Amino acid sequence: MIDRSISPVYAALQDIAARNSGKAAMTFEGRTLDFAAFLSKVDNTARHFRRAGIGRGDAVAMYGRNAPETMFGYYAAARLGAVLVPVNAALTAGEVAYTVEHSGAKAVFYDDTVAETAHAAVPAEARLHIDTLAAPLLQDGSEDAAVVAVDDDFLIIYTSGTTGLPKAVVLTHGGQADAARSLAGMWGIGPSDTVLVALPLGFLYGLSTGCAVALQAGAHVALLPRFHPRDVLEGFVRWRADVFQGVPTMFSMMLEYSEQQGARFDLSFMRALISAGAPLGRDLRERFTERFGKRIDNYYAMTEVTPIFGAFHDDPRPVPEAAIGRAAPMAEVSIVRPDGSPCADGEAGEFLVRGASILKCYYKDPEQTSKAMCGDFFRSGDLGYRDADGFYYISGRIKDIIIRGGANISPPEVEAAMTSHPAVQEAAVIGVADRIHGEVPVAFVIFRPGRSASPEELSAHAAGALAAFKVPQAILVETVFPLGKTGKVDKSALRQRWQDRQAASGGV
Repeated sequence: MIDRSISPVYAALQDIAARNSGKAAMTFEGRTLDFAAFLSKVDNTARHFRRAGIGRGDAVAMYGRNAPETMFGYYAAARLGAVLVPVNAALTAGEVAYTVEHSGAKAVFYDDTVAETAHAAVPAEARLHIDTLAAPLLQDGSEDAAVVAVDDDFLIIYTSGTTGLPKAVVLTHGGQADAARSLAGMWGIGPSDTVLVALPLGFLYGLSTGCAVALQAGAHVALLPRFHPRDVLEGFVRWRADVFQGVPTMFSMMLEYSEQQGARFDLSFMRALISAGAPLGRDLRERFTERFGKRIDNYYAMTEVTPIFGAFHDDPRPVPEAAIGRAAPMAEVSIVRPDGSPCADGEAGEFLVRGASILKCYYKDPEQTSKAMCGDFFRSGDLGYRDADGFYYISGRIKDIIIRGGANISPPEVEAAMTSHPAVQEAAVIGVADRIHGEVPVAFVIFRPGRSASPEELSAHAAGALAAFKVPQAILVETVFPLGKTGKVDKSALRQRWQDRQAASGGV
């Protein structure tokens, strides 16, 4: 029987472990833990967190490559009623320092792959090597799980925002438990399944949608330390994986690896290949299906609201080619015109959404929280419509966010990095289509009078301030920017300039 006084996330793991104690829970680098051993590791991690001064309401960060310890930390934080802050391993020292300071994390557990950055970004008194979690600690007399309300803070997830500073999305224990049930139901994940996870656990998609959903459904997680197309394709076969979630870039790289190496992989046993995080191009989907005999299904969610749209495992109706799917279990969608009035079927408007998990707030930013909400619904910033059969379609995006391989890039953040170079007076950054990554950033710059710099120098400068995936793919020099009626830079005109230059050079 599930204890309703403790975190529903931890309670769900307890319940699964009690019913499937000897069943495989997670495999990582040749080592497999059954659910009883996995739960024991979680409880030991909770004791380490307590020793580090982490209790109910305290923030604790996990920073490094994919490893079981991150998931031990996820459930240990749930057990204690603490707040977990996953940190993207690709961030720079400045970005990590901001995340740690802003979240108020009392402890940061890091691994060897990020040790240099961790030492530069995190105060020594808050820095703990993740290997310390392996040491067994005896029960200390305070073994009862904390009393946790479903609306208590559980996760702070940092994701790029339109202001240049990352948004800190606060998610609750109840929301995370409900999202796991919703997604497991939509995809039909259960104890007989193996879910291969190669998404980074520093993002919600890998941490929660990939790992936690599978574990709380009693499935086996085959966890990879990082994504490599060969490792994933071979992993599908080795573990007879049933389900895989990725971003379009991953599927593109798997396809190109298979084609270039002349390697064939029999994926006939796989039930669901799921893509989210960026638009999935028709060409990629068709080539992948032709090569592997498996269709990639779209899935749509945001850090703020999960899940929203997707394909149901038990729906015999095929999802129309251009559609994103149906509304997920527990999701509600309202499509509205600019004046707030509802759209008819087939009429495009902005998606207002709420789901099994919806943000509680943007941490320390009530103004941004208020702007993001319309009553109980979140303003998605995405445009689309619903057809008469209940399938949804995305037709555009209001928000000026660049999505590169599933990772969000804030143009103002990149622009600030460019203008910090002494030769640059102004910068404007746009997203342009890319066959591999979906979108990549391109920067336009205006130099200060009498100053100049090469694109290579500017790119190296940006790389010193930004994570690698945020560095512009190309840098173009302008003498003046086109302006719109409000006096702001007209980025639509810049996109047209980019397309014109590509066409002139034979790039399109």
